Amino acid sequence: MSVFTHLVAELGRLLEPALAESATAAAIVLFTVLVRLALHPLSRAAFRGATPVAGCLPLLLQLPVFFLMYQAFTSGGELLGHRLFAAPLGSRWTEALGEGGPFGAQGLVFLALFGAIAVVAAWSAVRGRRSAAAAARTAAAAAASAPKKKPAGAAALPELTAEQQEAMRKLGGVLPLLSFGTLITAAVVPLAAGLYLLTTTAWSVAERAWLEYRRARAAEQPADGGVRSTL
Repeated sequence: MSVFTHLVAELGRLLEPALAESATAAAIVLFTVLVRLALHPLSRAAFRGATPVAGCLPLLLQLPVFFLMYQAFTSGGELLGHRLFAAPLGSRWTEALGEGGPFGAQGLVFLALFGAIAVVAAWSAVRGRRSAAAAARTAAAAAASAPKKKPAGAAALPELTAEQQEAMRKLGGVLPLLSFGTLITAAVVPLAAGLYLLTTTAWSVAERAWLEYRRARAAEQPADGGVRSTL
């Protein structure tokens, strides 16, 4: 934990001339961005479906970082007294409620954090629903264009029943809403850990949007006769 604390503290000292007492909070955001940049090759491999394990590695490798963040702001140490505006980075939502209520100086910091997480979660939910709908349309088009008669000896692929298709449609609508679970987590962990959750969640949604955009552009290039390949 000392290495993590030292790194965040040093980043905070570099940012202190510009951000004063909120420098450590900005250092947490910057540290999270650096972690996600290091994990970007794994996230890109997971998006391409390179290996089944690739999709789990980015999440698993972030768990120790989140644990260290949690411990650093709950077990004492040099970072515990730092603040984000009026709220100590080691404080929780329940403690802020006792220091002036939801609209007190500390409560407003948490409300801003929850609002930002809600915006990111809504963005993730909308993109998730669109991706699920696009995948369903692609699967339906592929099924419609497939030949009805199969060669002799070929294994027949099982067709989904109407009930199974309806279940998949409902599942595709519910799964994106799970991103709002980050709000619950942010309400019970220290403010510093909430900042980490906000940053890494926003990165994940933006990263996937960028990768989907790049894949769509790559799919368009053959149709353009290679004109866009130089862009």
